[in-house]
Amino acid sequence: MRFGAVPTREAAGLIAAHTVRAHDVTLRKGRPIPAEDAARLDAAGMGELVAVSLEPGDVGEDAAAGHLAARLAGPGLRTEPPFTGRCNLFTTRAGLLLIDRAGIDAVNAVDEAITVATLPAYRPVVAGEMVATVKIIPYAVAGTALDHASRIAPDAALRVAPYGRTRVGVVSTLLPGLKDATVDKTLTTLRARLAPTGAAIVADLRVPHESDAVGSAIRTVAAEGADVVVVFGASAITDRRDVIPAGIEAAGGRVDHLGMPVDPGNLLLVGRLCDVPVIGAPGCARSPKENGFDWVLHRLLAGLAVTRADIVGLGVGGLLMEIVSRPQPRSGGTPADDDA
Repeated sequence: MRFGAVPTREAAGLIAAHTVRAHDVTLRKGRPIPAEDAARLDAAGMGELVAVSLEPGDVGEDAAAGHLAARLAGPGLRTEPPFTGRCNLFTTRAGLLLIDRAGIDAVNAVDEAITVATLPAYRPVVAGEMVATVKIIPYAVAGTALDHASRIAPDAALRVAPYGRTRVGVVSTLLPGLKDATVDKTLTTLRARLAPTGAAIVADLRVPHESDAVGSAIRTVAAEGADVVVVFGASAITDRRDVIPAGIEAAGGRVDHLGMPVDPGNLLLVGRLCDVPVIGAPGCARSPKENGFDWVLHRLLAGLAVTRADIVGLGVGGLLMEIVSRPQPRSGGTPADDDA
């Protein structure tokens, strides 16, 4: 691509590098310069225009952006017609945005003319949401660079994992002093969390804060068809020998991981009973504000595995804002029992 000043009389058919308004003529940035406009500007005494001309093998910005966007878009995404060197990608369904980070980084490293920007990986999305944009910086890119970027781009580098688990069973443990209204409000908050995913609460059991009672309740809601079980403890989980992990094991299940480097959300537990995931919810899950519980819940609802490696990898970016339900700030004081 050639970029620079050219004699106005020779600019017809070239691409205007900048918008020009002079002598009753308007040249639009990025648009071909009409011959009659070049002639009028030349006759009016404008001797030069900054213009762009493509060289053999160059691909225009719109065609290049559209081509690369189509290559990156996987299931659950669509592209819109490119404009001014930009092609945006939108979702066609609700779910979790999955991104091949290494693949996107590799594409962005090919040539400074080629850029891809996305939302963060694992972001919950709804249908019609913009999740990525491909932008060609100049007015054209070398075909060899575009071919290379397209070749190294992984298949479905961007895709949306649809929510597949829709039946959520809830077990709430009770202790003296825990009001029924608190449990009711917790379930109302959970329903609001589930609404964008299409999932619903199909069982609501409230049992004493005892491991045998927890185990029996987990078995019951799983047998009734829940494909995810959430346990809200009247007291926070502080050890693998505590009531809720012991209850999961009493049900015949297993505890995969306790604790996560996300705050609020530190005291979260993940386990399973056969093929049914079980979440021991941290106290902050009673709040409607985003916390680590949301991150794990959405992954499980989208049918994704949540392993120990997944959880320990959440630390960078895992310090979230304070939430109203926290009785003490992180900067000092003694946290309440259900703080995290």
